[in-house]
Amino acid sequence: MELKQPKPGPLLANINSPADLKKLKPTQLQDVCDELRQYIVDIVSVHGGHFGASLGVVELTTALHYVYDTPDDLLVWDVGHQAYGHKILTGRRDQFHTNRVYGGLSGFPKRSESEYDTFGVGHSSTSISAALGMAVARDLDKSGKKVVAVIGDGAMTAGLAFEAMNNAGAMNSDILVILNDNNMSIDPNVGALKEYLADITTSKTFNKMRDEVYDMLGHFKSAGDKMRKVASRLENAMMAALTPGSLFRALGFKYYGPTDGHDVDGLRDMLEDLKEVKGPKLLHIVTVKGKGFAPAEREQTKWHASSSPFDKITGKTLVTPSPAKKKSAPKYQDVFGEALVELAKEDERIVSMTPAMPSGSSLLPMMEAFPDRAFDVGIAEQHAVTFAAGLAAEGKKPFCAIYSSFLQRGYDQLVHDVAIQNLPVVFCIDRAGLVGADGPTHHGAYDISFMRAVPNLIISSPLNEQDLRDMMYTASKFDDASWAIRYPRGEATGMKVKEGFSSMEVGKGIQLREGEDIAILSFGPIGKYVTEAAEILSNEGVEIGHFDMRFAKPLDTNLIDEVCQNYRHIVTLEDGTKLGGFGSAVAEYIAEKPDRPTLKIMGIPDRIIEHGTQEQLHDEIGIGVAGIVEIVKQKNLIKV
Repeated sequence: MELKQPKPGPLLANINSPADLKKLKPTQLQDVCDELRQYIVDIVSVHGGHFGASLGVVELTTALHYVYDTPDDLLVWDVGHQAYGHKILTGRRDQFHTNRVYGGLSGFPKRSESEYDTFGVGHSSTSISAALGMAVARDLDKSGKKVVAVIGDGAMTAGLAFEAMNNAGAMNSDILVILNDNNMSIDPNVGALKEYLADITTSKTFNKMRDEVYDMLGHFKSAGDKMRKVASRLENAMMAALTPGSLFRALGFKYYGPTDGHDVDGLRDMLEDLKEVKGPKLLHIVTVKGKGFAPAEREQTKWHASSSPFDKITGKTLVTPSPAKKKSAPKYQDVFGEALVELAKEDERIVSMTPAMPSGSSLLPMMEAFPDRAFDVGIAEQHAVTFAAGLAAEGKKPFCAIYSSFLQRGYDQLVHDVAIQNLPVVFCIDRAGLVGADGPTHHGAYDISFMRAVPNLIISSPLNEQDLRDMMYTASKFDDASWAIRYPRGEATGMKVKEGFSSMEVGKGIQLREGEDIAILSFGPIGKYVTEAAEILSNEGVEIGHFDMRFAKPLDTNLIDEVCQNYRHIVTLEDGTKLGGFGSAVAEYIAEKPDRPTLKIMGIPDRIIEHGTQEQLHDEIGIGVAGIVEIVKQKNLIKV
């Protein structure tokens, strides 16, 4: 049954572009904000999606598109969780219900989707660098475009943001950076910057003193030229002393704020003024993540996103569990989180860290059980890896919980700080493989390939939750190299796991099924598809061998030798890029064998894979159950 789509309010219904928004009177903007916020609630309550961040910037989004001439003026959103209102106001309102759905709108700004999406963003802290590049291009072209970057205070913790600000200040580029300060990324922000901003924006003494100083300066400025100059110098000194602007001024930015990010009239006035101010500027606004939806304001981490329908008033789920439905399997991330606590109880050397994803990576149980041994380092992937290396250098056993696509940011540290020094850091790589609705910015497609080239690094992946527990246990006792354990987003198998742990032989796979002519070598949880395909083929009289390889590095070459002796065709299967991945490792090994079997590598092809469910995407690229069955039936495998 097709769901009835929510209807926008009367003003929003007639806004098909920012040009329509500009036709309205300033006094109507608050009504637009109310309708826009309600429409986001209406859509996400039915279809799911990221939630709290977009509710928090409704007024800012409306003011920006009202004041600036987008898309000629360039608006760069950081991360993109906050860009739902932007999408709705820029011609995608009637398609917004397809957000994050296979074949529908992306959940993030995307250049190929709209001219209003100036830069694709999924990972944080890129907006200022991109905006600076656009500003320099504008200057070279001698155009009059305005360039605005919107960055959250969580994203501001990343080094990339400060690198960009340092460069922009030195170049004196005409850009506006809007710091959306809501004290949240996905989980609550951590670190000194968070404390720095919070102290200023919450201090009643500061705000009272600032108002009194401004009143005093107003009197001075009306008392003649000499006093105006004195007042100007005094104003600069007082601003530097009383506001967080001193930090940003040191980087070459003019600082404005903090100001109420939910006052659309005040924001409109301020943005109009800032359009006329040249050079690098930072506007500091204070917002509430989840603004206007009470449950999201109370539980901001929980309401960062919602995957199922919920009541628009209470926030309670509208999904009624069936009495006959089995208890759902645990997520791989939760299997990791529980196992880590168990291991830490037995081994005082074990410490853990994550770059701003304690809930997403399920590090919260460790942080609660051992608060002095578990660390959220903020959105700082490079730092997380080197921080782990420093702990390992002093005899600790670090477990670095990090998403596959986030580890891409820490690759130099993986090589330089961990591998070259042969430090025994354990990388628990979540969201490995195709992740689903978050799409190409979050797919963990490349980690096998980029890690295979690095010495002193074991690469493993479990078939199920028991294997994950045992790999973690074995890695905790292994100090001869670093170790990567990759696992996907979503549910594990639901199998019953045994108490305690068992040691796993490094670099050894196992045979799961004996076959006659074709052997499939799988790496990781995607091997479940082989199990299903084997049953289908068996019912049709075709018997295939299935080998769970467990390790991409080191390879179980003895097991591969046995496969080469007993099978005429080999198929490798992985939830990662085909280029340089597990299948490539097998191909490299058997390439010099004189009587080698034919080989077919199944994995992610050399193109960008869009968003959808994991199963939809696996089927699209032919590595789901149906794709495996088809490959086996073809029998036209290419000779290596």
